[in-house]
Amino acid sequence: MKKECLEIVKGKCNDCHACALGNTRNNIVFSDGNPETAKIVLIGEAPGETEDMTGTPFVGRAGKLLTEFLAGTGISREEDVFIINTVKCRPPENRVPTDEEKSACRKFLEAQIDIIKPRAIVLCGATALKSFIELDKKQTISKVRGQWMNISVDGKEYKAMTIFHPSYLLRNHSMEEGSPRRLMQEDLQNIKNEVLSDVNHDFIDFSSDNIFAKDKQLSFV
Repeated sequence: MKKECLEIVKGKCNDCHACALGNTRNNIVFSDGNPETAKIVLIGEAPGETEDMTGTPFVGRAGKLLTEFLAGTGISREEDVFIINTVKCRPPENRVPTDEEKSACRKFLEAQIDIIKPRAIVLCGATALKSFIELDKKQTISKVRGQWMNISVDGKEYKAMTIFHPSYLLRNHSMEEGSPRRLMQEDLQNIKNEVLSDVNHDFIDFSSDNIFAKDKQLSFV
């Protein structure tokens, strides 16, 4: 039933030209994941070049790294997470989407969340966070990440947590204590324990001998 409902929303999104991004896209980038089994909705910023060409979110370098981190904490991208963006079309030159563009796309974002009815929402990066929470100048993503909060979506309350955007981790390779990658690992483990305690998947070891500690072995890092 969820798949059928999402297909209706996707069809309307495909016809949308409410903002200028609809005139420059190759494809809308609607979602990725299994809506019937996903317990988490992960919201990113906006499609990039690879996503615009494929129609799938988080499939570029940052997306591949995100997939590795999810798997590393026993979270299945294919079964546990439904991935969407604040806007469904790529902004030119991968710039941050404007408030007007996000507003034009908001009805699709809210419809996706309402259909999935997730146990929790993961806000991936500052743009996703600012789409739901107004920050003051002292609140940076480094200070608010990893904290559970409640956000309102179309009048409904959801448990949510902010994590680093994986594009930030591409520039920070260390897995030392307190490093962005280590904090990302800890945040995802927190999410797994809180939201998916009844779901078990194999996980990738994060020890010093694993692929995360040997970034040069990863083609996407």
